[in-house]
Amino acid sequence: MYRNRLLISIISVSLFAILGVAVLKAASSRNEPLISAKKVLVLGFDGLDPQILERLVQAGKLPNFKALMDSGEYRPLGTSVPPLSPVAWANFITGMNPGGHGIFDFIHRDPETMIPYLSTSRAEPPGQTLRLGKWVIPLSAGKVTLLRQGKAFWQDLEAQGIPTTIVRAPSNFPPVKSRQHQLSGMGTPDLQGTYGMFSFFSDEPAATYKIESGGDLFPVQVVNHQVRAKLLGPKNSFRADAPPSVVEFNVQIDPMNPVAKIAIQDQQFLVNEGEWTPWIHIQFDMIPYVTSVRGIVRFYLKEVRPHFKLYATPINIDPSAPALPISTPETYAEELLEEIGPFYTQGMPHDTKALSNGILDDGEFLQQAKIVFDEHMRLFEYELHRFKSGLLFFYTDRVDQLGHMFWRTMDSRHPAHDPASMYSHVIDETYKNMDRILGKARERLDSRTTLIVMSDHGFAPFYRAFNLNTWLHEQGYVKLADKAAAIDGAEILTSVNWGETRAYGLGINGLYINLRGREPGGVVQPGPERDALMNEIARKLQAVRDPKTGEQVIRRVYKTEEIYSGPALREAPDLIVGYNRGYRASWKSVLGKFPRTLFEDNTDKWSGDHAMAAELVPGVLIANRKIKSPDPALVDLAPTILNEFGLSKRDEMVGHNLF
Repeated sequence: MYRNRLLISIISVSLFAILGVAVLKAASSRNEPLISAKKVLVLGFDGLDPQILERLVQAGKLPNFKALMDSGEYRPLGTSVPPLSPVAWANFITGMNPGGHGIFDFIHRDPETMIPYLSTSRAEPPGQTLRLGKWVIPLSAGKVTLLRQGKAFWQDLEAQGIPTTIVRAPSNFPPVKSRQHQLSGMGTPDLQGTYGMFSFFSDEPAATYKIESGGDLFPVQVVNHQVRAKLLGPKNSFRADAPPSVVEFNVQIDPMNPVAKIAIQDQQFLVNEGEWTPWIHIQFDMIPYVTSVRGIVRFYLKEVRPHFKLYATPINIDPSAPALPISTPETYAEELLEEIGPFYTQGMPHDTKALSNGILDDGEFLQQAKIVFDEHMRLFEYELHRFKSGLLFFYTDRVDQLGHMFWRTMDSRHPAHDPASMYSHVIDETYKNMDRILGKARERLDSRTTLIVMSDHGFAPFYRAFNLNTWLHEQGYVKLADKAAAIDGAEILTSVNWGETRAYGLGINGLYINLRGREPGGVVQPGPERDALMNEIARKLQAVRDPKTGEQVIRRVYKTEEIYSGPALREAPDLIVGYNRGYRASWKSVLGKFPRTLFEDNTDKWSGDHAMAAELVPGVLIANRKIKSPDPALVDLAPTILNEFGLSKRDEMVGHNLF
């Protein structure tokens, strides 16, 4: 098995250490809301970019967008700083900036220990356990906590008896306490407690593949046309050594034809080469005959011969028996299963890591993405059909995820561009997919419905990666404990001499001062010394030029104390690095590493991005109402939706009504 150990240590959750004896419960049973005369339908299209949208509208390829723009109003929508999805959607949900809701990046750090952690949720094991031989029996329940601070605006609607349905909202796992319908979105883990760990089984030499993160490679042997293998599930914290739980399966390969039969837990599935199985329900036993956890998985038979290659999706939480709270009421996930069939419960279902690591090719990834989109369409149509009153919010990340992975196909400047690619149309097609969703929404509009189409940020090319920590080291702001460690192996947690370090980078856009009294090895005094250092670093960063192109690399450096407000400001990075179009922090720098070189060409299939200066990647706002503000922002939408129902915004909201 190959994985990026640091990344997994950040994102892994020991599922049954969280749960204790029983699965966590979400919300109390549903009370019937009042019927509201007003209806608001919000379509959240992650990553919808105004430049691409305008180009396709002008070309006549998006008739529903054009019709809504002509009859209503369209504006670019100011995004968050930084323009990262968990940050941006938290702005939308709370009407506050990160100083209020406390989400600053995908990755935060504990200033007392310097250990990175995922920004949106925290898992806590049971407080009391009893050890009986090899077994560990929890005496109290663990819990999962949503780290986003502040109330979601739909909680104010619920308090007034206005019905709400929130489908796949990011930064909302576990869902906020509510008696109304919610299905969690981005931030929801797979059954291993990660953002998504695929499994790949092959009889090719292990050295054929280099999986850096996001999946595991399992070498197998084909013996008498059979393959025996195991799926890894959540760690079994009922055992003293917490080994991973496993489910065994067997593959029988037809000796003549490109077909195989997968047998797993008394279920059998015949699958041709190049085909996917349906969702398969599986069960991991934790304590035999006492406790188990259920998941769902799909297999893709990539190749039968000359080599055996079988892909398995990340094991998703089973919506019929959720092992973690993914919906309110807790029966809502099961209701959706009964109405639309099994579906990805994983918050980020597109397996971009399988594509980046060469496990799936472009065409195979698009097959997987179509599975996701078809599920989202069934979910949207089900909720739209029964939408009679109140608020319906629906989210899809198709534009965002395919924008990340297929920008290279339409941009000849990109280092990963292949002029022979068959997929240069993919991004345009995703916008047509969104036009189809909008068309279904417009069909059901009536005079009492406000329709809002919005995105959290736009998009840009990602040509070159900048190694922020390497730059900080070269400029003397970071001191490594061993000079020889100034290579790819150096890491924030293990290689830094904190007594002589004044600043460090962690996360996609965050830069922290090693502040005395905050960091355990802090050396910079708060006040004038800190201020002068921030000014110096910001000035130098904005002066950095790419030696290959001569372009400015960093468009703007934001001081968080100047752009954030609220009680969470003290937890924020000191500076936010706003990269220029075409540039972004390297993946290694994100995790606090020190690559050898300052710049790298981005040859990854992850080729588009938005982790740049916020002014360069605005989102989109379109409504069937006139927008009075010339420069609307994400934080304005919560007050606007509340106002549509005659409710005032909360005092802590920094946005304003747009209509």
